[in-house]
Amino acid sequence: MGDHVTEVYLDHAAATPVAPEVMEEMAPYFSQRFFNPSAPYSVARAANADLEHARARVAAVLATRADNVTFTAGATEANNLAFAAVGGHVVCAAIEHHSVLACAEARDATLVGVSGAGLVDPVDVSRAITPRTELVSVSLANGEVGAIQPLRAIARVVAAERSRRLEAGERRPLLLHTDASQAAGYVSLNTSTLGADLITVSAAKMYGPKQVGVLWHADGVALRPLVLGGGQEGGVRSGTQNVAGAVGMACALELAERLRTGEVRRLRALSDRMRRQLVEAVPDVVLSGPKKASSRLPGLVHASFAGVEARRLIVLLERRGVYVGTGSACAASKMRVSHVLVAMGVPQEVATGSLRITMGRSTTEADVDYATEAIVESVRTERERRRA
Repeated sequence: MGDHVTEVYLDHAAATPVAPEVMEEMAPYFSQRFFNPSAPYSVARAANADLEHARARVAAVLATRADNVTFTAGATEANNLAFAAVGGHVVCAAIEHHSVLACAEARDATLVGVSGAGLVDPVDVSRAITPRTELVSVSLANGEVGAIQPLRAIARVVAAERSRRLEAGERRPLLLHTDASQAAGYVSLNTSTLGADLITVSAAKMYGPKQVGVLWHADGVALRPLVLGGGQEGGVRSGTQNVAGAVGMACALELAERLRTGEVRRLRALSDRMRRQLVEAVPDVVLSGPKKASSRLPGLVHASFAGVEARRLIVLLERRGVYVGTGSACAASKMRVSHVLVAMGVPQEVATGSLRITMGRSTTEADVDYATEAIVESVRTERERRRA
């Protein structure tokens, strides 16, 4: 590959750069329009109007009312807020993000397994629901292997149990929550068709600012605050509201929706290109996730190489200017075997050599070709070292 090192970033599921359009919209709120939106004077009221306009813009993309949108400090807080809405038994997929699993572990919970492709079976969800269950939480798409879950079918399971309870005169609520953080920009977030009662969205995963998120809730769902104080966000989330973040979130979400169809097509072609090249060069590579392209997040390639360690591959790839992930960033920092792969039944000797490659708006065919060559060379180098 020569002495020149090309830099190729392929970890967009961990972090995306803030889009120029988003930066431009946010900029005034750090300087000229810095005012506290809760203050009584006219310039502060104008900032509050901008905040509410941002809420309305988010609501428009979600096809809902602005009153149902709560701004949070990222997806982790939104997930925690969703779980705080209920008090009883919860059901969630075993491959959920750690912020969902931690909420489940803090209470009476049942984890539902997945197929070898990382897909949740709605029948398994139905079996896991008990008369005490108050929340089902299944992500719209898994951020590690890219499996897009059959959320509408799961919503029908939840609706059937709700109908049964209504007919039996039972008053216990049952809500469906989905963390759509990884799906935003690739899957429609229309609340009326998804069938969920609570939806988490993260700005950081779609070219918006970090530590900004949204929790959407359906009519009739009562949210309970995690943070007490001045009663902002309709009493649900106290603290001075982040106007710049809200504006950035709205802009990022609109942009993601506008680009969605074209980006899905483009990224799917790029990921297919990488998958073909990897299989040709390393025939024993294991490509995880659903076989059907429409059931996978576009631009995500999860590749495992038996007999090598992912952490060594990461170092070798970084020397070549290629940045990829090994799973969710929080788990990868601890370098432990992914709970997602364990749930999918991937053998440990394969799972330890797993890379999560996620492409983005800036990714080109040349990037894919360079990165694939670097991955193949790194795998061969590492296998030769281990044989020596």
